[in-house]
Amino acid sequence: MTRKRSTVPQMRGVSAFLSTAQQPHTSESGCSLPIQKIRRPKKQPRKYFDPNKLEELIQSIKDDGGILEPILVRPLDDDSEDGLYELVAGDRRLRAAEALNHEFVPVVIKRLSEKQAFKIALIENLKRENLNPLEETEGVLTLLTEELCCSVSEIHEILTQAATASKKNTVLSENVSRQMEVIEAVLSSTIAITPESFRTSRLPLLTLPDRILEALRQGALEYTKAREIAKLKDDKLQQELLERAILESLPISEIKKEVKASRQGTTDVETPSISIRLSDLSRKYKRKQISSPGKQKRIEKLLQQIEALLED
Repeated sequence: MTRKRSTVPQMRGVSAFLSTAQQPHTSESGCSLPIQKIRRPKKQPRKYFDPNKLEELIQSIKDDGGILEPILVRPLDDDSEDGLYELVAGDRRLRAAEALNHEFVPVVIKRLSEKQAFKIALIENLKRENLNPLEETEGVLTLLTEELCCSVSEIHEILTQAATASKKNTVLSENVSRQMEVIEAVLSSTIAITPESFRTSRLPLLTLPDRILEALRQGALEYTKAREIAKLKDDKLQQELLERAILESLPISEIKKEVKASRQGTTDVETPSISIRLSDLSRKYKRKQISSPGKQKRIEKLLQQIEALLED
């Protein structure tokens, strides 16, 4: 089922850029550029390109007799005649043209700052229908760090505070409330999920083992299966189940069954160990008598995260 995308929210002028993104610069209407003059940006929203999808695009360009939709670029210097340009949107089309040994590609030129270009590239990337959940999550987090001028861990903390406040029926501070409005707007207009769903089902993807993350990034595995396989802490068992899940297209029910069988007998050992460690930390805290406001604040944040996890 195709997910319906809503319009991009009003985020510090980004929507204004997007509304004119398909309009050529007045002095560059209907132009094309030599591929050798186009540079890729240092920061790119998309890290993985499916070779099969790229091959399909190459064939499509062959059938159509060329690239029908121009790519978006920005000039890197004032001399637009002889200077270099940076790619903003259309990396797959550029890769296809390179594979076909094209000398020129059709372009739309916009004068944009580096920050403006990066935001447009992010939003255009998120509007694609073939992104997997990991790519979507990474893209949304990058967009949120740009919009809120904060780190990924701070975004996680904002979402945790909102979840805790909702469960305890308390009021968020004015600052966190404003931040949540931005988060809600970005999520609803890009991947169409709630902040709480993003916190509980998407953020955990980033903590998965590297081998599972790579399978997700390549679209070889559904994220519900990935999260289940990650419950296996034994590297060998995890690798074996991951390979089987991909090669045999194991259903989620079968994966859950195998994970449960592999973990049987270990739960009773692991649970008391967490309880003991928490008790030890409590005793250490009482003995330490921490007076530093900075350390106290960090401890309070960690406790809020633990409380939120226990209340899930």
